[in-house]
Amino acid sequence: MYKTLKATALAFALATATAIGAANAAGVVAFEPGVVAYGYNDGYWSRSHEWHAWEKPEHREAYRSSSEAKYYEWGHDRDANHGWLGPR
Repeated sequence: MYKTLKATALAFALATATAIGAANAAGVVAFEPGVVAYGYNDGYWSRSHEWHAWEKPEHREAYRSSSEAKYYEWGHDRDANHGWLGPR
């Protein structure tokens, strides 16, 4: 009986750890600076011409430090066409 209880406890612990790990992995979304066409202090235009607010300040900083960044330190609605600089 002791071996059965020990095996059951071990199986439960492994199943719980696996479930927690899967839940944490599913919630991870990485920011990719390469999807940004133009960045502004209030968000960015993606290369597919969709506006996005920065989800986290770290995402804005990651884009600003990127070697290909086209970042402007003002709101996107300051200029004509809401800051979209490319052809439509």
